[in-house]
Amino acid sequence: MIAGAHSSPDVEEPLSAPEQVDISAAALQQAEAWLIANASDRYRASVMRQGRLVARWHHGVEPDARLPIASAAKSVFSCILGIAVAEGAIRSVDAAVADYYPEMLQVPEGCGPKPGRYAFEKDRTITFRHLISNTSGYMKPGEQPGHVFHYQTYGMNILTHAIAKIYGLYDVRDPEGCAGFKALVDDRLRTPMGGQWGYYQGNFDLHEDALISIFGYYDGMKASLTDLEKLGLLWLQGGRWADRQLVPSSWLDEATRVAPDIVNHCPPEDRKYGYGFWTNEYGLLWPDLPRDSFAAAGAGSHLVWVCPGLELVVVQSPGLYRDIQDEGHGLLARVVAACG
Repeated sequence: MIAGAHSSPDVEEPLSAPEQVDISAAALQQAEAWLIANASDRYRASVMRQGRLVARWHHGVEPDARLPIASAAKSVFSCILGIAVAEGAIRSVDAAVADYYPEMLQVPEGCGPKPGRYAFEKDRTITFRHLISNTSGYMKPGEQPGHVFHYQTYGMNILTHAIAKIYGLYDVRDPEGCAGFKALVDDRLRTPMGGQWGYYQGNFDLHEDALISIFGYYDGMKASLTDLEKLGLLWLQGGRWADRQLVPSSWLDEATRVAPDIVNHCPPEDRKYGYGFWTNEYGLLWPDLPRDSFAAAGAGSHLVWVCPGLELVVVQSPGLYRDIQDEGHGLLARVVAACG
């Protein structure tokens, strides 16, 4: 997947000169000018190539501020799922989640997030692959698992709680007192990488009978610009950090391509999503950018864009886009154009 991986990522070192990594300094300046002209009053952005940081721009927010990154955390969820399967904690990505987390089915009518939303018999067949690709249809009437791409938070909550429970870290009887999914992220990723990101648990404002201990408590992350740069480099390097393979490279190869259920059962226009990552495999997200590029993305304009073929990572957090294909694409295109 990755060419030219580097054994010692140096995102915390001084900026490298653009010519050291075959980037046009003049074109990079044009990208900066475009950013300044188009950005709001609050942005952070950076560019890395060949494992080296070559540009950092920010205004209205400090690089070391830890901000909630919303759904960009789902790409981290994907990494932990890949690790859990590789460790044998989960027998297969196609294993039924209810075999490990039967609580997900114990949401009767009236106890879901809203009327008509509760655990159906069809949800018994939901797999870990369905959850990470947002094709589970969990608690959604008429959505058969694997047949509809529907971005949803509750399915991802089931994913993180199920994985955490497998490792003895989550109990629906005490969701706030458990070590939780974050303990896995710390042990498998944050500590080995020297990350400084933090965590939060989030819930929507639901009615009092909603069983949020089962399907609520989103495992959110709060990250600095450096944290996201490190994650971008981890993904660029196929899950390797220094001398350790933290995430199986075969998992990232698969996760950053369009999920099979989306290809086989969903409309062609949905072919933009893998396993917790947005992907340009079909050229639908960014038609004029490389097909091997992919991204972690979250509401609030958080984007970690990775292009293995160009050995390039671009981070915006917060950035410019309202939608993953929106204004921030202009910065990506200009940075790509700067690469020799």
